[in-house]
Amino acid sequence: MKPTVEMLRQYVSVHTDLALEAHDAAIRAGWDKQGVERVSEPFHGGNVSRVHVNVQGARQIGKPPGTYITIEAPGLREHDVELRERVAQVLAQELGYLLPQTASGPTLVVGLGNWHVTPDSLGPRVIDELLVTRHLFEHAPQFVDGGMRSVCALAPGVLGITGIETGDIIQGVVHKVCPGVVIAVDALAARSMDRLGTTIQLSNTGISPGSGVGNKRQALTEETLGVPVIAIGAPSVVYANTIVVDAIQKLTEALRQAAGGHSGIGSMLRELAPEEQGQLVHEVLSPFWGNLVVTPKETDEQIRQLSKVIAGGLNVALQPGLESSDTLKYLQ
Repeated sequence: MKPTVEMLRQYVSVHTDLALEAHDAAIRAGWDKQGVERVSEPFHGGNVSRVHVNVQGARQIGKPPGTYITIEAPGLREHDVELRERVAQVLAQELGYLLPQTASGPTLVVGLGNWHVTPDSLGPRVIDELLVTRHLFEHAPQFVDGGMRSVCALAPGVLGITGIETGDIIQGVVHKVCPGVVIAVDALAARSMDRLGTTIQLSNTGISPGSGVGNKRQALTEETLGVPVIAIGAPSVVYANTIVVDAIQKLTEALRQAAGGHSGIGSMLRELAPEEQGQLVHEVLSPFWGNLVVTPKETDEQIRQLSKVIAGGLNVALQPGLESSDTLKYLQ
Protein backbone atom coordinates (compact mmCIF):
# COMPACT_ATOMS: atom_id res chain seq x y z
CA MET A 1 0.00 0.00 0.00
CA LYS A 2 1.36 3.39 -0.96
CA PRO A 3 1.81 5.55 2.17
CA THR A 4 -0.37 8.60 2.57
CA VAL A 5 1.02 12.08 3.18
CA GLU A 6 0.02 11.77 6.83
CA MET A 7 1.91 8.46 7.17
CA LEU A 8 5.00 9.89 5.53
CA ARG A 9 5.03 12.93 7.77
CA GLN A 10 4.66 10.66 10.78
CA TYR A 11 7.56 8.43 9.86
CA VAL A 12 10.00 11.13 8.77
CA SER A 13 9.39 12.97 12.02
CA VAL A 14 12.00 12.80 14.75
CA HIS A 15 12.12 9.44 16.50
CA THR A 16 13.85 10.09 19.81
CA ASP A 17 13.35 9.48 23.50
CA LEU A 18 15.65 12.36 24.39
CA ALA A 19 13.90 15.59 25.33
CA LEU A 20 17.03 17.51 24.30
CA GLU A 21 16.81 16.23 20.73
CA ALA A 22 13.05 16.74 20.59
CA HIS A 23 13.53 20.34 21.69
CA ASP A 24 16.22 20.91 19.06
CA ALA A 25 13.91 19.48 16.39
CA ALA A 26 11.07 21.75 17.51
CA ILE A 27 13.32 24.80 17.21
CA ARG A 28 14.44 23.76 13.71
CA ALA A 29 10.78 23.33 12.76
CA GLY A 30 10.16 26.95 13.70
CA TRP A 31 8.07 26.34 16.82
CA ASP A 32 8.34 28.94 19.53
CA LYS A 33 10.38 28.29 22.66
CA GLN A 34 7.60 29.03 25.13
CA GLY A 35 6.85 26.25 27.55
CA VAL A 36 10.39 24.85 27.58
CA GLU A 37 13.20 26.16 29.80
CA ARG A 38 16.68 24.88 29.02
CA VAL A 39 20.00 25.49 30.74
CA SER A 40 23.38 23.85 30.24
CA GLU A 41 26.37 23.47 32.53
CA PRO A 42 29.74 22.01 31.48
CA PHE A 43 31.90 19.72 33.59
CA HIS A 44 35.35 18.35 32.87
CA GLY A 45 34.82 15.99 29.96
CA GLY A 46 31.14 16.61 29.37
CA ASN A 47 28.03 18.72 29.71
CA VAL A 48 24.76 18.63 31.66
CA SER A 49 21.57 20.04 30.13
CA ARG A 50 18.40 20.53 32.16
CA VAL A 51 15.13 20.87 30.25
CA HIS A 52 12.00 21.87 32.17
CA VAL A 53 8.80 21.27 30.21
CA ASN A 54 5.35 22.61 31.13
CA VAL A 55 2.03 21.64 29.57
CA GLN A 56 2.45 24.05 26.67
CA GLY A 57 5.97 22.84 25.98
CA ALA A 58 4.85 19.22 26.16
CA ARG A 59 2.58 19.77 23.18
CA GLN A 60 5.47 21.24 21.18
CA ILE A 61 8.16 18.62 21.81
CA GLY A 62 5.91 15.60 22.35
CA LYS A 63 7.20 14.76 25.83
CA PRO A 64 5.27 14.68 29.14
CA PRO A 65 5.62 17.74 31.38
CA GLY A 66 8.46 17.47 33.85
CA THR A 67 12.22 17.79 34.22
CA TYR A 68 14.67 16.10 31.87
CA ILE A 69 18.39 16.03 32.64
CA THR A 70 20.82 14.97 29.91
CA ILE A 71 24.44 14.10 30.64
CA GLU A 72 26.72 14.11 27.59
CA ALA A 73 30.30 12.83 27.64
CA PRO A 74 31.77 11.80 24.26
CA GLY A 75 34.81 10.32 26.02
CA LEU A 76 32.67 7.56 27.52
CA ARG A 77 33.37 5.57 24.35
CA GLU A 78 37.01 5.43 25.39
CA HIS A 79 38.50 3.38 28.20
CA ASP A 80 38.72 6.36 30.54
CA VAL A 81 38.09 5.20 34.10
CA GLU A 82 38.41 8.71 35.55
CA LEU A 83 35.77 10.08 33.18
CA ARG A 84 33.41 7.20 33.97
CA GLU A 85 33.76 7.90 37.67
CA ARG A 86 33.23 11.62 37.06
CA VAL A 87 30.07 10.98 35.04
CA ALA A 88 28.80 8.61 37.74
CA GLN A 89 29.30 11.33 40.34
CA VAL A 90 27.48 13.86 38.14
CA LEU A 91 24.64 11.40 37.63
CA ALA A 92 24.41 10.87 41.40
CA GLN A 93 24.26 14.63 41.99
CA GLU A 94 21.55 15.17 39.37
CA LEU A 95 19.57 12.18 40.64
CA GLY A 96 19.67 13.74 44.10
CA TYR A 97 17.76 16.74 42.71
CA LEU A 98 14.99 14.46 41.41
CA LEU A 99 14.63 12.12 44.38
CA PRO A 100 11.71 13.08 46.66
CA GLN A 101 13.08 14.36 49.94
CA THR A 102 10.20 13.17 52.10
CA ALA A 103 9.70 9.70 50.62
CA SER A 104 9.40 6.85 53.12
CA GLY A 105 10.02 3.21 52.40
CA PRO A 106 12.75 1.55 50.35
CA THR A 107 13.88 2.59 46.89
CA LEU A 108 12.87 0.11 44.18
CA VAL A 109 15.16 0.06 41.13
CA VAL A 110 13.66 -1.65 38.08
CA GLY A 111 15.86 -2.76 35.21
CA LEU A 112 13.64 -2.81 32.13
CA GLY A 113 14.50 -4.69 28.97
CA ASN A 114 15.43 -8.06 27.52
CA TRP A 115 18.69 -9.47 28.84
CA HIS A 116 18.93 -11.74 25.76
CA VAL A 117 19.05 -8.78 23.32
CA THR A 118 22.20 -6.68 23.78
CA PRO A 119 20.84 -3.23 22.79
CA ASP A 120 17.87 -3.81 25.12
CA SER A 121 19.85 -5.24 28.05
CA LEU A 122 20.88 -1.98 29.75
CA GLY A 123 18.31 -2.23 32.55
CA PRO A 124 19.08 -5.83 33.64
CA ARG A 125 22.82 -5.14 33.44
CA VAL A 126 22.46 -2.16 35.78
CA ILE A 127 20.65 -4.38 38.27
CA ASP A 128 23.62 -6.79 38.16
CA GLU A 129 25.93 -3.99 39.35
CA LEU A 130 23.59 -2.41 41.92
CA LEU A 131 24.14 -2.48 45.68
CA VAL A 132 20.92 -3.88 47.21
CA THR A 133 20.41 -3.50 50.95
CA ARG A 134 16.74 -4.03 51.80
CA HIS A 135 17.40 -7.57 53.02
CA LEU A 136 20.01 -6.24 55.44
CA PHE A 137 17.58 -3.75 56.93
CA GLU A 138 15.05 -6.53 57.52
CA HIS A 139 17.22 -9.50 58.47
CA ALA A 140 20.61 -8.15 59.59
CA PRO A 141 20.13 -4.59 60.88
CA GLN A 142 23.35 -4.83 62.91
CA PHE A 143 25.31 -4.62 59.66
CA VAL A 144 23.54 -1.48 58.44
CA ASP A 145 25.48 1.78 58.69
CA GLY A 146 23.78 5.07 59.42
CA GLY A 147 24.36 6.44 55.93
CA MET A 148 22.84 3.48 54.10
CA ARG A 149 19.44 3.45 52.41
CA SER A 150 17.12 0.51 51.87
CA VAL A 151 17.36 -0.46 48.19
CA CYS A 152 15.76 -3.38 46.38
CA ALA A 153 15.93 -4.28 42.71
CA LEU A 154 13.99 -6.12 40.03
CA ALA A 155 14.64 -7.13 36.41
CA PRO A 156 11.16 -8.26 35.30
CA GLY A 157 12.10 -9.23 31.75
CA VAL A 158 9.73 -8.67 28.84
CA LEU A 159 6.32 -9.98 27.85
CA GLY A 160 7.80 -12.39 25.30
CA ILE A 161 9.85 -14.11 28.01
CA THR A 162 7.51 -14.07 31.00
CA GLY A 163 4.07 -14.01 29.39
CA ILE A 164 3.19 -11.26 31.87
CA GLU A 165 2.95 -7.55 31.19
CA THR A 166 5.96 -5.80 32.71
CA GLY A 167 3.69 -3.18 34.27
CA ASP A 168 1.65 -5.87 36.03
CA ILE A 169 4.79 -7.41 37.55
CA ILE A 170 6.03 -4.05 38.79
CA GLN A 171 2.62 -3.09 40.18
CA GLY A 172 2.53 -6.34 42.15
CA VAL A 173 5.98 -5.74 43.61
CA VAL A 174 5.15 -2.13 44.45
CA HIS A 175 1.99 -3.27 46.23
CA LYS A 176 3.99 -5.77 48.31
CA VAL A 177 7.18 -3.79 48.98
CA CYS A 178 5.59 -0.30 49.35
CA PRO A 179 8.61 1.68 48.08
CA GLY A 180 8.94 5.40 48.55
CA VAL A 181 10.16 5.87 44.98
CA VAL A 182 10.66 3.73 41.88
CA ILE A 183 13.69 4.25 39.63
CA ALA A 184 13.21 2.67 36.19
CA VAL A 185 16.26 2.08 33.96
CA ASP A 186 15.79 1.35 30.27
CA ALA A 187 17.48 1.59 26.87
CA LEU A 188 16.32 4.50 24.71
CA ALA A 189 16.28 5.56 21.07
CA ALA A 190 18.14 8.63 19.84
CA ARG A 191 18.07 10.59 16.63
CA SER A 192 21.83 10.89 16.24
CA MET A 193 24.36 8.06 16.19
CA ASP A 194 26.70 10.36 18.15
CA ARG A 195 24.44 9.86 21.18
CA LEU A 196 25.03 6.12 21.39
CA GLY A 197 27.39 5.25 24.23
CA THR A 198 27.85 8.89 25.22
CA THR A 199 24.53 10.13 26.64
CA ILE A 200 22.41 9.46 29.73
CA GLN A 201 18.98 10.97 30.42
CA LEU A 202 17.19 11.30 33.76
CA SER A 203 13.60 12.48 34.19
CA ASN A 204 10.84 12.61 36.78
CA THR A 205 8.10 11.81 34.26
CA GLY A 206 8.12 8.02 34.38
CA ILE A 207 8.65 5.78 31.36
CA SER A 208 6.94 3.48 28.86
CA PRO A 209 8.84 0.16 28.65
CA GLY A 210 9.90 -0.66 25.10
CA SER A 211 9.35 2.86 23.78
CA GLY A 212 12.92 2.99 22.49
CA VAL A 213 12.16 0.35 19.86
CA GLY A 214 8.58 1.40 19.14
CA ASN A 215 7.02 -1.27 21.34
CA LYS A 216 5.32 0.78 24.02
CA ARG A 217 3.80 -1.12 26.91
CA GLN A 218 1.95 0.01 30.02
CA ALA A 219 3.41 3.28 31.27
CA LEU A 220 5.23 3.37 34.59
CA THR A 221 4.29 6.69 36.17
CA GLU A 222 3.21 8.06 39.52
CA GLU A 223 -0.37 7.80 38.29
CA THR A 224 -0.11 4.07 37.49
CA LEU A 225 2.10 2.99 40.41
CA GLY A 226 1.01 5.40 43.14
CA VAL A 227 4.60 6.47 43.97
CA PRO A 228 7.04 8.89 42.29
CA VAL A 229 8.82 7.35 39.30
CA ILE A 230 12.24 8.50 38.09
CA ALA A 231 13.43 7.27 34.71
CA ILE A 232 17.07 6.77 33.75
CA GLY A 233 18.01 5.76 30.23
CA ALA A 234 20.75 5.72 27.65
CA PRO A 235 20.28 5.56 23.87
CA SER A 236 21.31 2.27 22.28
CA VAL A 237 19.53 2.47 18.90
CA VAL A 238 18.68 4.97 16.18
CA TYR A 239 15.75 4.67 13.79
CA ALA A 240 17.00 4.01 10.27
CA ASN A 241 14.53 6.40 8.68
CA THR A 242 16.07 9.37 10.51
CA ILE A 243 19.52 8.35 9.24
CA VAL A 244 18.28 8.16 5.66
CA VAL A 245 16.48 11.50 5.90
CA ASP A 246 19.64 13.11 7.27
CA ALA A 247 21.66 11.53 4.45
CA ILE A 248 19.26 12.93 1.83
CA GLN A 249 19.48 16.40 3.37
CA LYS A 250 23.30 16.32 3.49
CA LEU A 251 23.49 14.98 -0.07
CA THR A 252 21.17 17.73 -1.23
CA GLU A 253 23.29 20.43 0.37
CA ALA A 254 26.54 18.92 -0.94
CA LEU A 255 25.21 18.74 -4.51
CA ARG A 256 23.87 22.29 -4.29
CA GLN A 257 27.26 23.60 -3.14
CA ALA A 258 29.08 21.59 -5.81
CA ALA A 259 26.86 23.20 -8.44
CA GLY A 260 27.60 26.65 -7.07
CA GLY A 261 23.96 27.18 -6.14
CA HIS A 262 22.81 26.70 -9.72
CA SER A 263 20.16 24.30 -10.88
CA GLY A 264 21.01 20.62 -10.85
CA ILE A 265 20.30 17.40 -8.98
CA GLY A 266 20.92 19.10 -5.63
CA SER A 267 18.39 21.81 -6.37
CA MET A 268 15.89 19.21 -7.58
CA LEU A 269 16.20 17.23 -4.35
CA ARG A 270 15.98 20.39 -2.29
CA GLU A 271 12.76 21.36 -4.00
CA LEU A 272 11.11 18.06 -3.10
CA ALA A 273 8.26 18.41 -0.61
CA PRO A 274 8.69 16.62 2.75
CA GLU A 275 6.23 13.92 1.71
CA GLU A 276 8.18 13.37 -1.52
CA GLN A 277 11.41 13.00 0.45
CA GLY A 278 9.51 10.63 2.69
CA GLN A 279 8.53 8.57 -0.36
CA LEU A 280 12.23 8.19 -1.21
CA VAL A 281 12.95 7.00 2.31
CA HIS A 282 10.05 4.58 2.14
CA GLU A 283 11.38 3.02 -1.06
CA VAL A 284 14.81 2.55 0.51
CA LEU A 285 13.58 0.99 3.77
CA SER A 286 10.63 -1.06 2.51
CA PRO A 287 9.48 -3.57 3.79
CA PHE A 288 10.84 -2.44 7.17
CA TRP A 289 9.31 1.03 6.86
CA GLY A 290 9.22 2.81 10.21
CA ASN A 291 10.41 -0.24 12.21
CA LEU A 292 14.08 -0.68 11.35
CA VAL A 293 16.50 0.41 14.08
CA VAL A 294 20.28 0.60 13.87
CA THR A 295 22.87 -0.06 16.55
CA PRO A 296 26.69 0.02 16.20
CA LYS A 297 28.79 -3.13 16.21
CA GLU A 298 30.37 -1.96 19.49
CA THR A 299 26.98 -1.98 21.23
CA ASP A 300 27.93 -4.80 23.60
CA GLU A 301 30.88 -2.85 25.00
CA GLN A 302 28.90 0.42 25.08
CA ILE A 303 26.05 -1.19 27.02
CA ARG A 304 28.51 -2.83 29.42
CA GLN A 305 30.28 0.45 30.17
CA LEU A 306 27.10 2.53 30.44
CA SER A 307 25.50 0.00 32.78
CA LYS A 308 28.49 0.32 35.10
CA VAL A 309 28.37 4.12 35.00
CA ILE A 310 24.62 4.22 35.73
CA ALA A 311 24.91 1.63 38.49
CA GLY A 312 27.81 3.56 39.99
CA GLY A 313 25.79 6.77 39.99
CA LEU A 314 22.84 5.00 41.60
CA ASN A 315 25.08 3.49 44.27
CA VAL A 316 26.58 6.88 45.13
CA ALA A 317 23.19 8.61 45.24
CA LEU A 318 21.38 5.89 47.19
CA GLN A 319 24.19 5.00 49.61
CA PRO A 320 25.72 8.37 50.56
CA GLY A 321 27.21 6.95 53.74
CA LEU A 322 29.47 4.48 51.94
CA GLU A 323 32.95 5.21 50.63
CA SER A 324 33.29 5.82 46.90
CA SER A 325 35.72 2.90 46.77
CA ASP A 326 32.72 0.69 47.52
CA THR A 327 30.05 2.42 45.47
CA LEU A 328 32.21 2.96 42.37
CA LYS A 329 34.31 -0.20 42.48
CA TYR A 330 32.57 -1.65 39.42
CA LEU A 331 33.92 1.13 37.20
CA GLN A 332 37.53 -0.04 37.47
